[in-house]
Amino acid sequence: MITTSTPAATQRPIRLFRNKAAKIAAIPMILTAVVVFMGGTIWTIVFSFTKSKLLPKANFIGLDQYDRLWSSSKWGIAIENLLIYGICSLIFSLVIGFVLAALLDQKIRFENTFRSIMLYPFALSFIVTGLVWQWILNPDFGIQKVVRSMGWESFSFDPLNNQEIVIYGILIAGLWQGTGLIMCLMLAGLRGIDEDIWKAARVDGIPAWKTYIFIVIPMMRAVFVTTLVIIASGIVKLYDLVVAQTSGGPGIASEVPAKYVYDAMFLSQNLGQGFAGSTMMLLAVLIVLIPWAYMEFGGRQRD
Repeated sequence: MITTSTPAATQRPIRLFRNKAAKIAAIPMILTAVVVFMGGTIWTIVFSFTKSKLLPKANFIGLDQYDRLWSSSKWGIAIENLLIYGICSLIFSLVIGFVLAALLDQKIRFENTFRSIMLYPFALSFIVTGLVWQWILNPDFGIQKVVRSMGWESFSFDPLNNQEIVIYGILIAGLWQGTGLIMCLMLAGLRGIDEDIWKAARVDGIPAWKTYIFIVIPMMRAVFVTTLVIIASGIVKLYDLVVAQTSGGPGIASEVPAKYVYDAMFLSQNLGQGFAGSTMMLLAVLIVLIPWAYMEFGGRQRD
């Protein structure tokens, strides 16, 4: 019997030995990722089941830390704020970023200048962004002061000192910094659309908005998925903006999970509680990454 090997089987050994120098050079990075990141992650999860205080101790207490975590009102407010910030950030970042990218895609004059202006806030750190918007939203010399000086004495806009809307004041700063990056990603996706598609849509008399919704956006699926992952990862680790703008106040109205973990570990000196909170944050990241990896790589394998 004569056996024949499939092309994929013959190509696998060849691919394995390609770029050997690059693969050898990547070994230290791979070992670092496995030992430091994976090891640290496993260490954190294991000690989240202990009664560790100032120093880690292997005094296992089961799920007590998680029971305490989810029964804490501070953690509940942090999760609620993260959900509000996350949902609004996802929606507004995608919508504003795509609209700005669509406007820039019209081959307008000074496109490079506008693109640089919109992307510039992303070059700033979250601490700087938070401080800038703390000044802008300050009622004594910010937006409220400027509007009242123009004659509207009854105008009131002080979100950072209002427990009901403080998270939206933080959201404004986050959108100002991150929307420029989303715009650039969307613009790159739009520039990858074949010009013949636009010509065919115009010949068929399809309105521009229908072309975007029913033709262009489905073709930019990969760009949208990547953008969603970038936005979601930034949402989960939200910390700098909150510390710079409100420090979690007024009261605990603007608490977020990352700040809760930091406070538990370094202020309350309760490592076990901090580890439990960080494990929950890791779980949130995995909930985002696993569907993305399945859509990206699982779909390709099926194809």
